[in-house]
Amino acid sequence: MSSLRPRGVNHLALSTTDMKRQLEFWCDGLGLPLKALYWMHGVENTFHGFVELAGDSYVAFVQHPDNGKEIEMGVSHADGPGGAIRGGTMQHVAFHVDTLDEVLEMRDRLRSRGVQVMGPLDHGMIKSIYFEGPEGLNLEVCCGNDIDEEAWIDPEVSGLCGITADELERLKHPEPYVRPAEPVPQPTTPHPDNERAKLDPEGFARIASLPDELVWDKLSETTPPVQPD
Repeated sequence: MSSLRPRGVNHLALSTTDMKRQLEFWCDGLGLPLKALYWMHGVENTFHGFVELAGDSYVAFVQHPDNGKEIEMGVSHADGPGGAIRGGTMQHVAFHVDTLDEVLEMRDRLRSRGVQVMGPLDHGMIKSIYFEGPEGLNLEVCCGNDIDEEAWIDPEVSGLCGITADELERLKHPEPYVRPAEPVPQPTTPHPDNERAKLDPEGFARIASLPDELVWDKLSETTPPVQPD
């Protein structure tokens, strides 16, 4: 039995039409150092940038030449951290600091750069500030950890989501995974949640047919753009 699970976000990739503008905000406004800026691997005419939250956690930006600039509230962007937006898109993203005093320091840093900040607010399980980043990003900085699921999972909301008592227990305590001795073969039938496969079944079939070894050998790109003298 294995209790392996993802332990954090390595990087959150955000679309942009102005890489420099985003980097100025994140590096100067939030104090995050720029760690990578290069041509995105396998994608023509597209920039990829990374700013560092921690040594294993980054915010990334993708500037594709066909990225749209039009902001449509409720479709492309949520109108605030609780606003409506199309399913499957990022509603808002919150970044962690350790203490309320650090939340307040981030508030003051942002305000010193001319950014309007709402908060702090005490949500019980976390304490937060809210602000807007370039191109309409809904952002938050908060402190808090070890959420108590017995206190913060509302039975009424669970019921309205169609989650039964048995399903709730399964969600709270996911089953351990027993990894077989041999690699699990690639599914040849799309998962019901794979929207891209529904739009392009032939493309899905092509990707599903690629052996892992070929993907590793032919599509990996490990050489940094800048080499030492």
